Amino acid sequence: MSRLLNRTARLRRLEELLLLSPNGLSVAELAKRLEVNRRTIYRDLDFLSFQGVPLWQQGGRFGVIRTHYLATVRLSYHEAMALVLAGLQLTHTLDKQNPHVISALRRLATTLPEMPAAHLKRAAERMQTYPPDPAGVSVLEKIAEGWGSGRKVKVVYRSPDSGVVRARIISPYALEPTGSGVYVIGFDDWADDMRTFKLNRLESAQLLDESYTIPEDFDAEAFLSSSWGIMTGDQIDEVELRFSATATPIVAERQWHPSQQLEMLPNGGCLLRLKVSQPLEMQPWIRSWASQVEVLAPDWLRQRIAVELQQAAEQYTSTRLAIT
Repeated sequence: MSRLLNRTARLRRLEELLLLSPNGLSVAELAKRLEVNRRTIYRDLDFLSFQGVPLWQQGGRFGVIRTHYLATVRLSYHEAMALVLAGLQLTHTLDKQNPHVISALRRLATTLPEMPAAHLKRAAERMQTYPPDPAGVSVLEKIAEGWGSGRKVKVVYRSPDSGVVRARIISPYALEPTGSGVYVIGFDDWADDMRTFKLNRLESAQLLDESYTIPEDFDAEAFLSSSWGIMTGDQIDEVELRFSATATPIVAERQWHPSQQLEMLPNGGCLLRLKVSQPLEMQPWIRSWASQVEVLAPDWLRQRIAVELQQAAEQYTSTRLAIT
């Protein structure tokens, strides 16, 4: 391998080491990992900085300012298609314009063959027809920057129940898109506990200078593992649903929850058992099956669904009588 190729490979490895080390690395650590002397490391750091890589230096350690720089990523066709699917899903999650999503879809489209590229362009054009939401975009930007740089964010949260508006200071641990919107999971200084906030309930966000560290044992997947979607809690309820024979093939074709157990019944129906925190979040999904499902447990959820269905039936009956 030529000297030029050796240096090119070393520079790529140096950049990778810095990107993967949020707390930075010392010149001695870099020299040891790359098997070169310290003078070479200093020269390479100067070269990266000259090439536009935003480096920070503090207490003899070097790192990359992650919110100001993203490394070039080379994707295979099928890896790019995975991002296409994620991007298309995101356009259905958001209901307001987001210029960053629109731009990302268009840039990804330039790397793909005609058909997937055209589909992405149409998705970007569809999102451009959504209502503009500069305040919402600003909130997402500040939350994302705080998450990426390890800085706390001051937000103004509006309660959907009481309408009360309160300032909170949060440490973003994760952003989670769902079918009902995007949420931030993090530590809330006011509550002195973990909280989940829906972004469109945040009226403003301000990036603070105060830093925070995500605990090493925090795992967003584990944190949400007992939830149906995004709501979590200390109490876990065992939910048991009986589906009709008509609905069973659809129920059986996918994994609805990590805890699920599916039992096929002699009549062609099935029992779906799950262990879920905050089962109230399941209500819209349960209602969507109408008469094809019966809630067997817990009793309080069964009664709640029964009351809702009875009220709906009465509403339809009264509507028909009024029209007649």
